[in-house]
Amino acid sequence: MTAKAKLLFLCLLFLSQASAAADDYRITHAVNGKFEDVRDNVADAIAMQGLVINNVSHMSEMLDRTGKDLGDTSQVFLRAEILEFCSASVSRESMKVDPHSIVFCPYGIAVYVLPAEPGKVYLSYRKPAAAGTPQARKALRSLEKLMHDIVQDAMQK
Repeated sequence: MTAKAKLLFLCLLFLSQASAAADDYRITHAVNGKFEDVRDNVADAIAMQGLVINNVSHMSEMLDRTGKDLGDTSQVFLRAEILEFCSASVSRESMKVDPHSIVFCPYGIAVYVLPAEPGKVYLSYRKPAAAGTPQARKALRSLEKLMHDIVQDAMQK
């Protein structure tokens, strides 16, 4: 196999392993793997940025628990957690130029598995709204880059 063919094969293999979708309010990626491994990769990628996870929301457990009280026992997720964290530098940059940017902090990356796709793990985060002054938009682009970099790092492990 030629070097060019090998490169093409590796690119196709990677594309089959990961997919991404974006809309106005979120970025979502999917990788094949185990929930625990992907969640740990995200936690490691956050730590590699020098950041600390300040909360983990156990969404699947909450939905399972409260669904019984609501009379709806359908399973939304096999597993779902949101890892919440903040960056002093990015937060300061955004809030200094627009104090209303406080709504973006803490940042959260959701890691979840759907019942219909048990071998696929999704990573998703809110897309910061590029609004306000040019300085505010620049600061929010920094936040989006941080989130992007963390997810990309986690997916490459």
